[in-house]
Amino acid sequence: MIIEERAYARAGFLGNPSDGYFGKTISISVKNFGAHVSLYESPELIIEAQPEDTNTYNNIHSLVERIKLHGYYGGDRLIKAAIKKFFQYCQENSIQIENKNFTIRYRSSIPRQVGLAGSSAIITATMKALLRFYNVKVPKEMLPTIILNAEVEELGINAGLQDRVIQVYQGCVFMDFEKQYILKHRYGHYESVDPKRLSNLYIAYKTELSKVSGAVLNDIRTRYDKGDIEVINTLSEIGNLASTGKELIKQGKMSELKKIMDTNFDLRSRIMNISESNRELVETARACGASAKFAGSGGSIIGIYDDNEMLTRLIVEMKKIKARIIKPYIL
Repeated sequence: MIIEERAYARAGFLGNPSDGYFGKTISISVKNFGAHVSLYESPELIIEAQPEDTNTYNNIHSLVERIKLHGYYGGDRLIKAAIKKFFQYCQENSIQIENKNFTIRYRSSIPRQVGLAGSSAIITATMKALLRFYNVKVPKEMLPTIILNAEVEELGINAGLQDRVIQVYQGCVFMDFEKQYILKHRYGHYESVDPKRLSNLYIAYKTELSKVSGAVLNDIRTRYDKGDIEVINTLSEIGNLASTGKELIKQGKMSELKKIMDTNFDLRSRIMNISESNRELVETARACGASAKFAGSGGSIIGIYDDNEMLTRLIVEMKKIKARIIKPYIL
């Protein structure tokens, strides 16, 4: 039997990047892009290499171009980290797993390293496949924490729970990562919000802006850990926008949501250096009348447009700066 599992791209709707600092966020799952994992029993444990994981190139130009698109690390390290964390979870919880091996392969349509959670999607899909293969049950609220630990503890990626929560729960989710609750339970308060009340959303992204999100966020982490008051207070303000946004979504007040999405980006700009190319994405969208904020750590934005005329302007203007536009399909 072949086990097939998927995890979809994520867009931070409000509150990011406060999720890594005991804040609050709202995220949506974006079915337009996803990571797909296939797993089946085999005599040996095999991780099949994908093209971006191999070290064979046509020439030096091909090597450099692949690094630009995919970075220095492929997806096989993500799968290895997921397998190790799954095994450790079973050991720590005295779960006996059947003595059998498997072959695993993955593919992903999520644009790499533009803030749409492509790495965590591969780990999430792998973890879900392993749970099915070995018939292991994990409480739903704990699964995002296990996935996060694969990235933080095994790979040294600076990340928060947001991506893993939405990829496990799917849809639209409000997340409260209140510190004492997190420290006690190792997971946050998660509340599903009806995505049907969200309308006229767009996502724009530039593949040329690919980078490792952990590197982008490291400066904030350092300042936060040192007790930088500006960083701490700004992150708190950003997180509170998610609480406000949750109520606005329930009431269907899209015009007010537009305003606080812009506020989210403006607050973030206080404590982060925004590259010219990233800022160009935001300013282009706002010049068309749409709201705009980072969907993740940069490289992509999410916002609200008013009508089809504005959407058409967005598509035209984004094309001029070599950005692509999609209307997210929320699972």
